[in-house]
Amino acid sequence: MSAEGTSFKREMLATLPSLRAFAVSLTGKHDKADDLVQDTVMKAWAKQSSFQMGTNIKAWLFTILRNEFYSQMRKRGREVQDSDGIFTERLSVHPSQYGSMDLEDFKQALSKLPDDQREAIILIGASGFSYEEAAAICECAVGTMKSRVSRARSRLTELLQISGEADYGPDAVSAQVTSGNHSF
Repeated sequence: MSAEGTSFKREMLATLPSLRAFAVSLTGKHDKADDLVQDTVMKAWAKQSSFQMGTNIKAWLFTILRNEFYSQMRKRGREVQDSDGIFTERLSVHPSQYGSMDLEDFKQALSKLPDDQREAIILIGASGFSYEEAAAICECAVGTMKSRVSRARSRLTELLQISGEADYGPDAVSAQVTSGNHSF
């Protein structure tokens, strides 16, 4: 394997955790996400000659993953919608700790966002892409990406009933218990 091929492989492998996280956010299921990442890696490996070393491999791979996801969605033609969470609720186990419950609330709220807004907030907020990079991945204007992120943040704030900083972290009783200040 050439030095360039070794470098490509190393950079691609370093991106796998981020690719998987993005795939999970798109598919909602870990097993489907793993399959999507595998398909992405196979396509990227086959097309590595079209990648220009020194450019942003993470953005290139995210674009391949996103395009593969939408191609698969089109091929399926139909899927079961669970927008109100009825099926998910039957399958899920309620977490026993506040952080887990907050995370579940966030996941549910995230799943209620339109696809373009969810994709934008994940790319910008969770994957660390700039607006310009995210816009390139989604093949839209930077202003469109900023608008999607803004709308997603507003909708998440509404869905999670967040009105200010006091809504983050433990509630007043939990904070007193963990700080040792037991004046209930």
